Amino acid sequence: MSDSRTAAPAAKVDFKKALASYGAPRGTFEIIDVPERRYLMVDGHGDPNTAPEYSAALEALYPVAYRLKFASKTQLGRDYVVPPLEGLWWAADMEAFTAARDKSQWDWTMMILVPEWIEDALVGATIAGLAGADAPARLDDVRLASLAEGRCVQTLHIGSYDDEAAVLERMHTEFIPAQGLRMRGTHHEVYLSDPRRVAPEKLRTILRQPVVGPDEGAGRG
Repeated sequence: MSDSRTAAPAAKVDFKKALASYGAPRGTFEIIDVPERRYLMVDGHGDPNTAPEYSAALEALYPVAYRLKFASKTQLGRDYVVPPLEGLWWAADMEAFTAARDKSQWDWTMMILVPEWIEDALVGATIAGLAGADAPARLDDVRLASLAEGRCVQTLHIGSYDDEAAVLERMHTEFIPAQGLRMRGTHHEVYLSDPRRVAPEKLRTILRQPVVGPDEGAGRG
């Protein structure tokens, strides 16, 4: 009688539970250090509610993300929950996010985290495998890139996206200067809720801003 046993499959990873940076506090700001991570990314410009390129970006990102999850499970034996959608947002005048709230001036990069155990080659093969007559219109715009944010200030906002302005105003003009810090990089949002299934007043969004000390550089990215 053999005493060999079939190894139990690894538990499915949920990054919203596994990564501390996806657990921001509500009603207060925290300073955290976010390590370098890789993402599937698509860039664009304009109002996310009306710009066709925004919806086309999501229509390209999600098929790649879900196909990559399937490849990880079947080829690598490692399953995970597809991470939440995230976005980098910026404008020539950052008041477009706060006082002016002029969405037509927004530039953005929409993105989805890629697990660290997945190699670049598998990402490339996954994207190539979606090519063809039925490929998403912006498939060729999907890229794999690293983001190194380092020290950041973040908070959890519960409510509609349009209600973020007051929170960001306090973050930018009160909390960050009070800590002797300056903003760098781009405003970062992590969408923990699906707006198709959750009422606007219950949406949960992490608002994040990379920062530097007074004597450090402060470029974008």
